[in-house]
Amino acid sequence: MNPFKKLFKQTFIYGLATVLPRMLSFFLVRLYTDVMPPGLYGEVSIIFSWFAIFNVFLAYGMETAFFRFFHKSNDRSQVVSTSLISILISTGIFFTFAFIFKNQFANISNIHVKYIEYAIYILVLDTLVIIPFSWLRANEKPMKYAIIKIANVSINLGLNIFFLILLPKLIENNPESIFESVYRQDYQISYIFLSNLFASSITLLFMSNLYIKNKYIFNKELWRKMMNYAMPVLVAGIAYTINEVFDRILLSWLLPEKIAEIEIGKYAACYKLALFMTLFATAFRMGIEPFFFSHSNTKNPQKAYAQITDYFVIIGSVILLSVIVFSDVLKYIFVNNEAYWEAMKIVPLIILANFFLGIYHNLSVWYKVTDKTRYGAFISCIGAAITLIINLILIPTLSYMASAIATLLAYGTMMILSYWFGKKNYPIPYNLRKIGFYLSISILFSILSFYVFNRNLIAGSVLLIIFLGMTYKLENEKLRQVFIKKK
Repeated sequence: MNPFKKLFKQTFIYGLATVLPRMLSFFLVRLYTDVMPPGLYGEVSIIFSWFAIFNVFLAYGMETAFFRFFHKSNDRSQVVSTSLISILISTGIFFTFAFIFKNQFANISNIHVKYIEYAIYILVLDTLVIIPFSWLRANEKPMKYAIIKIANVSINLGLNIFFLILLPKLIENNPESIFESVYRQDYQISYIFLSNLFASSITLLFMSNLYIKNKYIFNKELWRKMMNYAMPVLVAGIAYTINEVFDRILLSWLLPEKIAEIEIGKYAACYKLALFMTLFATAFRMGIEPFFFSHSNTKNPQKAYAQITDYFVIIGSVILLSVIVFSDVLKYIFVNNEAYWEAMKIVPLIILANFFLGIYHNLSVWYKVTDKTRYGAFISCIGAAITLIINLILIPTLSYMASAIATLLAYGTMMILSYWFGKKNYPIPYNLRKIGFYLSISILFSILSFYVFNRNLIAGSVLLIIFLGMTYKLENEKLRQVFIKKK
């Protein structure tokens, strides 16, 4: 099979595994914003921000290290075994210390200790499936990966709907029913975490086969090499998480207490409209990471890497403009509560920021295949520094707009730095003229649609049709070669 066809086939399946669960979780946003005021949703958003930070620490770059050493090792079973043992030990240590110091962390984060307990259990369960999911991707089993991922979010969504919508109605209509024993007034946040906990438990059960069949042989030398590779990835992951979610925590610290959670709720809800770009970028990245590593030793892989980036920018430009043109339609579908709409002004900035981040991930291939992951850590730290500095300076006056601006500047800088360092260390013949053309036209049309024409749907649709027409005219033949089989 043509390697690009294989890549896009796997990207499509991984896209299903990413898009469908995220789309289902998108309905959670609609559910939460329908049943909760912005202040309560803001509290949930802060807790999930801490989730994201601890997820990075608990994974400590082992997923990326697993990919790298699985493909280069002559004894893949030792890579699997050593990775599983490492994750089991580190997760056990976290579990012990987390429960010992849960009260202290509750005081620091201003989060109720019962939510801390839920978070510990969920974090442990989610960490234990990191290597099994990586094993599925490394062995090119995207269908199984997709089914389990979709099942996880389906269970989570179903339980959320039951607890937050159906259960209150059942109690209202039948106050003496059996459901009275599980219903608690003002228990929404706990119900959210109980749903998540059950879904994570089922997922680990589905993925437990790798733990059961593993021979548990720990190779110390291999582990040291994997950790040397993983540590810069960990630093990069921490920096990335600061860019992605730490703004909510900073908003909670820097804004007046009475309005902080309300502002965070509005910001977090409208931020979700950038999910379409995030879904595409994530699905693409999950498809190309195994491709990057498996093709790193082929003849002239740089040419293939450059072509992949072209495709990413073309498709990403269409998504950027489409989401911005139809942003007012999407808000009715996913955030149908006017209390949140004040933050719609962040949407173009956040979508463009996530587009830059997706381009950055494509450009970052050079330091991954050359084992120079320290560059990734350095670039991400620069982005994190920009995020922190801009937020700290501007949040008191601009509120969540400061966070949107910081996200855009951070990811834009990371994209430029990755290209600059890659040009010097691992030259890839990117078609800058084409990339610049699609990027600049999509941004220009987005500005016209959202700001100049004030989100007028007719004007925006005309701009989108013009852009699609140009894209078809310029890329028709090349896209046919990738997606359509020759007779």
